[in-house]
Parts: sequence; C-alpha cells; structure tokens
Amino acid sequence: MGCELTKLASSSNGSNSKTNNMPSLDACGPPPVDSRLPLTAKQKYTMVASWKGISRAMETTGITMFIKLFEEHADLLNMFAKFKELKTKEEQATSEELQEHANKVMNTLDEGIRGLDDLDTFFEFIHQVGASHRRIPGFKQEYFWRIEEPFLSAVSTTLGDRYTQNVEGIYKLTIKFIIETLVAGYEASANNNVDNTTTTSSSTPAAKRADEPNRAS
Repeated sequence: MGCELTKLASSSNGSNSKTNNMPSLDACGPPPVDSRLPLTAKQKYTMVASWKGISRAMETTGITMFIKLFEEHADLLNMFAKFKELKTKEEQATSEELQEHANKVMNTLDEGIRGLDDLDTFFEFIHQVGASHRRIPGFKQEYFWRIEEPFLSAVSTTLGDRYTQNVEGIYKLTIKFIIETLVAGYEASANNNVDNTTTTSSSTPAAKRADEPNRAS
C-alpha cells in the first residue's frame, strides 16, 4: 500500500498552491512492523538486506558456525552419529555429512529470517522446528542457546567489514528472537505430549473400570 501523501501528490494536477502546502513525502517513513517483532522497521530492513550477503555463502557460514560450536561445546559432537568422530577442525571442515547438516540448519535460519514480514507463518514454522528436536535422543532445551555465539561469530567472519556495530546489534536481537521461538515450540510440544498421554490414559478400559465405583457411589 502506498503512502497517502503520494496519492495526494499524484492527484494535485500540478497545482503549485497545493503542492507548496503539502507535507514532505519523506514523512511517509517505513511501514510499521508487527509489535511481536523485537526490531524496528529500519532494523528489519537492515537485517534482511544484510542477510543477502549470508545467503550467498550459506554453506561456508554454516560450516564455520558448527566448527565454532564444537570448539566451544565438544560434548555436543556425541549427539551426531554421522560425524561424532570428527575431532579436528580440518576433519569437520571437509566432512560432507557436516556440510549437509550445516546447510539444513542455515536453510532453517534463512526461511525464518525471510519470514519476518509474516510473523504468523514465522512462528508456526519455527515452533515446528523447535518441537521436532523432541525426537533427538538426549537433546536438552538449553542446547538451543549454544548456537547463539557460534552463529554470530560465523556471520561476522562472512560479512567482514560489513559487520558493523549496528549490524551486530541487529543480528543479536534476531538470533535471540529465533532461539526464544525455538524454545517455545520445544516446550509447547512437551505440553501437548502430556495432554495427549492424559487423554489416552483416561479413555482406556482400565481407566473406565476404575472410574465406575466412583460413579456408582
């Protein structure tokens, strides 16, 4: 939707008197953002524009991120059967299995960041990703947060001089928002599992028989 001032300007038919009294078109500014997003309109624009530089180097950024992750949290290697034996940076950097997984994670982040214009879709997608980690044996909720610093470090490496203090602040807000949403999806899936288990248990024949004396009394 265009700015109302632009519409007025186009309908003024070149009248100088009307144009001189018209507010500057600069007053339009960026459109308002969803209040659930912890970014201003300008910050969101900067984030999406900056991310284009990352999207052209997804695999490299992803590998750098995971090498940093395993450097800081070597215990997490044991959760990955396909590359838990990769103990050195050189082995990790050349592993096709790690490259494949890094691409999957970066594509998830890519879809999330590209979805910031539609937060309903964003929440649905990231919640599903968070919930899917319930199926990973030994995974703990706090593990989501361990990717934060490696992600920022990898982005800094990829962007180089473009990773200014302002851009860094925006990336910090964005990755925190994404991780919080992942955690929310992970927690919600646990609650759903409890509800489903309770419903199933209460509907079994044994549960019904146990309930019959109470009803009779």
